[in-house]
Amino acid sequence: MKKKQNIVPLKDLNLTDRFLFDEVLEDRGTYQDVLSIIFGREIPPLDQPQTEKELRVSPLIRSVRMDVFAMSEEQSIYNTEMQNTRKTDLAKRSRYYQSLIDTSLLEPGIPNYNILNQSYVIMIMTFDLFGYGKYVYTFENKCKEVPECSLGDGTAKIFLNTKGENADEVPDELIEFLDYVEHSTAETAGKVKSERVRRVHDRVCRVKLSEEVGVKYMQAWEEKYYEREEGRIEGRKEGRIEGREEGRIKILVTQVCKKLAKGMEAPDIADMLEEEESVIQNICDAAEHYTQDYDVESITMELLGTQNHTAD
Repeated sequence: MKKKQNIVPLKDLNLTDRFLFDEVLEDRGTYQDVLSIIFGREIPPLDQPQTEKELRVSPLIRSVRMDVFAMSEEQSIYNTEMQNTRKTDLAKRSRYYQSLIDTSLLEPGIPNYNILNQSYVIMIMTFDLFGYGKYVYTFENKCKEVPECSLGDGTAKIFLNTKGENADEVPDELIEFLDYVEHSTAETAGKVKSERVRRVHDRVCRVKLSEEVGVKYMQAWEEKYYEREEGRIEGRKEGRIEGREEGRIKILVTQVCKKLAKGMEAPDIADMLEEEESVIQNICDAAEHYTQDYDVESITMELLGTQNHTAD
């Protein structure tokens, strides 16, 4: 019971927390304000944003869950992700997200690729992924031999860094917003000049005071807590019966397979189970051979066999 007291109260969360981030940006006006800050121009009205939107091409291909996804009045696509943990796959993850967005835009039999929407994959990070001290890193496809020649494929990947150092190169409003992302408090909001950032703070306050959101937050936290506890308890039982290592792996495989069946991917499963992403990715790779019906015993044996082979 003591561990349950470790929950961070909803009122103390910052926008770096994925739960709060999704709840806040689910509001159409707030998401429009955030995008307008990021792009430094007024973004046209949006359709209703979707949070944790799942994109899946085939049951045999890994799906993704996007934090916040919306289309603007001008038909541009915006997918915005919150990343508060440094991971090595973010660049290629943005590539995969982009590809799945594209596959969802054309109906079968449409021969004209020019109707593909302009789309943006945006990652807000609490660390400098590329190490150049920039608040913003924007990637668009250009010709290597002729740098001024743009491919013009209508895609862009934007990485925002709350730890940027080039304040003289970006708008003050963006810096205020990125500071507020990490410190989502009334004190921070009281210092900003941006009306948009103040509106974002108003939305944060409403979310934190919502009884409905509070219940949802507790339910989400308790589900995560009890899944971890169940894993620990079952792991101890399995450890006594089958051996500590095999039992631990088997329970972890069971948990991962449950998440895979719900369409989750390795990084999100690792976050939820508080395990190393490389460990979860190994299980996901082994599970790919059993996508029709996850065979926990076979996957566990395969992983143990790999470990034993490595040890030899």
